[in-house]
Amino acid sequence: MVDYHNANNQSSAGGEEIYMEQENDWDRDLLLDPAWEKQQRKTFTAWCNSHLRKSGTQIENIEEDFRDGLKLMLLLEVIAGERLPKPERGKMRVHKINNVNKALDFIASKGVKLVSIGAEEIVDGNAKMTLGMIWTIILRFAIQDISVDETSAKEGLLLWCQRKTAPYKNVNVQNFHISWKDGLAFNALIHRHRPDLIDYDRLRKDDPVTNLNNAFEVAEKHLDIPKMLDAEDIVGTLRPDEKAIMTYVSSFYHAFSGAQKAETAANRICKVLAVNQENEQMMEDYEKLASELLEWIRRTIPWLENRTQEKTVNDMQAKQEDFRDYRCVHKPPKVQEKCQLEISFNTLQTKLRLSNRPAFMPSEGRMVSDINGAWHNLEGAEKGYEEWILSEIRRLERLEHLAEKFHQKAAIHESWTDGKEAMLTQKDFETSTLSEVKALLRKHEAFESDLAAHQDRVEQIAAIAQELNELDYYDSASVNARCQKICDQWDTLGAFTQSRKESLERTEKQLESIDELYLEYAKRAAPFNNWMEGAMEDLQDMFIVHNIEEIQGLITAHEQFKSTLAEANKEREAIQAIQAEVQKIAQSNGIKLSGANPYTTITPESIDGKWEKAMAMVPLRDNALQDELNKQNSNDTLRAKFATQANTVGAYIQAKMEEIGRISIEMNGTLEDQLSSLKEYQKTIMSYMPEINTLEGFHQLIQEALIFDNQYTSYTMEHLRVGWEQLLTTIARTINEVENQILTRDAKGISQEQLYEYRASFNHFDKKRSGQMVSEDFRALLISTGNSLGDSEFTRIMGIVDPNGSGAVTFQAFIDFMSRETTDTDTADQVIASFKILAADKTFITAEELRRELPPDQAEYCIARMAPYSGPDAVPGALDYMSFSTALYGESDL
Repeated sequence: MVDYHNANNQSSAGGEEIYMEQENDWDRDLLLDPAWEKQQRKTFTAWCNSHLRKSGTQIENIEEDFRDGLKLMLLLEVIAGERLPKPERGKMRVHKINNVNKALDFIASKGVKLVSIGAEEIVDGNAKMTLGMIWTIILRFAIQDISVDETSAKEGLLLWCQRKTAPYKNVNVQNFHISWKDGLAFNALIHRHRPDLIDYDRLRKDDPVTNLNNAFEVAEKHLDIPKMLDAEDIVGTLRPDEKAIMTYVSSFYHAFSGAQKAETAANRICKVLAVNQENEQMMEDYEKLASELLEWIRRTIPWLENRTQEKTVNDMQAKQEDFRDYRCVHKPPKVQEKCQLEISFNTLQTKLRLSNRPAFMPSEGRMVSDINGAWHNLEGAEKGYEEWILSEIRRLERLEHLAEKFHQKAAIHESWTDGKEAMLTQKDFETSTLSEVKALLRKHEAFESDLAAHQDRVEQIAAIAQELNELDYYDSASVNARCQKICDQWDTLGAFTQSRKESLERTEKQLESIDELYLEYAKRAAPFNNWMEGAMEDLQDMFIVHNIEEIQGLITAHEQFKSTLAEANKEREAIQAIQAEVQKIAQSNGIKLSGANPYTTITPESIDGKWEKAMAMVPLRDNALQDELNKQNSNDTLRAKFATQANTVGAYIQAKMEEIGRISIEMNGTLEDQLSSLKEYQKTIMSYMPEINTLEGFHQLIQEALIFDNQYTSYTMEHLRVGWEQLLTTIARTINEVENQILTRDAKGISQEQLYEYRASFNHFDKKRSGQMVSEDFRALLISTGNSLGDSEFTRIMGIVDPNGSGAVTFQAFIDFMSRETTDTDTADQVIASFKILAADKTFITAEELRRELPPDQAEYCIARMAPYSGPDAVPGALDYMSFSTALYGESDL
């Protein structure tokens, strides 16, 4: 027989106790109580069978069925998960003793001090010793490992029961005997973990048998805990057996602790999947918003690049109004979308880094840089379109002015040429007297003078037509036709004039009598008449100016013209005096005049009429020039208003841009204080929007007044719009950076003092105060924090903080790196271990297990993404959770 008695004199290394002193050496006197012995027999037998059934066997009589040691060794192998020495299969007593000794040796190897229990007593069927041995096994393998708040074994199990049943009325667990007699404590344990199995409020304290039976039946049916006692065994005893109750309760502990592990594993998986689902949704939202914004830009740029010319100024002004509507209505929401897109992208990248996921790479062509490039092209197209519209309006104004001037001069010339061909082709000199021929010759000379005077107008008409062609006037065809007709007619008049002159000169020798006064009148009247026609033409001439200097130049020219009127009036009076002299001589000499001056068709009456008409036009011209001067003065006032507002707004934007640059570097206080200050600062900036709108109103008035230059300011509306948009984007980006820092701090557990230290270190090495550091400054920063960096290690770190290879490191990237180096995050191995718990240590998991352990939406998420498992132990429907977990974290965790 193996002697275990000397174990009482030894102390176990590492503080191992003799299992509650073997319950006072098994308390042999208590075992004499038949009721307690019965309870122990029944409880221990059920406990042993709950484990032996895993190997397909069981016991009926606890002291008989363990006598050969075979089932005893099998029981120890099942509960310990280890192989014992090979048992002896003989039927002799020595074989049985050897088998029992192998079992007892194994128990002793686990640190158990067996007292007064020998193999011969077990082989002889000693009930007291057999029950004591089984109790020792239960203590070692079912109760010893229970630990709650640094208490273990019996005290730990009791503390666990007290905590689980504390919220329940009529339950007060103070021990493992009478505290369990009414059955409410058993029901409370089940209800605490599985409230769906028991309606606790319907139980009555005065009905212990019903309570106990309800708990035992529910535990056996739903929790796989065999019924170890009958309700009558407990109720019918003044003090139930403590060991039996402890054994029974320990089964509840182990049943629920396994469920707790599965719940913990499921919670870990749910947390990881929730993060992944949220990130995927943000990626989808980014892709959708980026696609819509790029599509809007793609559709808008061709419209801005369309250079289809219009025929009139009104048509082009309608295009200008459409463009203004685009600027004020359609574009601002897209500016907000672009800003939100950058903020969403930065937030997503921060969340991915904080959850140890790979960085998000948008689809090809949807990177932030791609969107910025497309936006740059859009703004370039905008600028070109606006410049083209203004250029076209100026061109069409010029065209309309030239066209009106062309038709006015053409009408005057056509009126002058009317009847000239008939006059030049008549043969009146063939039947005239000598004096009449001489008169005709003089008349013809006067006509030639008049013809020469009209040469300049014809050249002006041709020059205007040529300019209209060069400026692509829409009605150039009719202009060219009319000009060609005038030129052809002019050539014809020249030929007819030359032909008539030659005819008159051939007959001049035959005709002598000539009236010198008529001739002098004709010669002086013709240029004066032409001068008056030119003067009237100038007085009716249309004009277009763009500034005060131009209109003042026209006024000066007009004043110079008026200064010549006195001299012109003298010439008119001299011409009229010639005609008066003719009349005087005729009257003096009794000469009867035949009628009109034979040398000219210009009568004194026509000269006086034209003179009066010209004099009436002078004040009209004065009024027109004064109205235009008033208009230009008004335009100049409008320029000054716009310039004053533009200079104020420009200085404000520049000051705020510099100020936000300082704020982003020198921010003090907690991140929440900084965020609150930045948002208040943003509200302050947004409150300046009415000043921008006022400036837009001035700009609209300037465009409607067709003002194209402004000498009072160097700012343009486009420049100020871009500056304002940059200011709003910068403050929004700064707020987003602080929000990401809060997100990083909360996720990584970074203290406010650490953030201050990070900010102070970053600002110290950010020599340019730009909020970004070049790689060499960043390397110096890392060395100052105690890192000894080689080239390969620094290259690795730069790949983390600057994945796009821009050569600059932001403060957000720096704190992400520092927090990543100093904090712990979920890893692929941890997720794999959690799935392994849910799969009961299998290398695969089934859809049924996922639906049982995880919430429905996350279970279906896993099922949809897990690949079929193809290992040698695969079963139908098996899923590969290992590759799925690894894929959640990218190839870096493989």
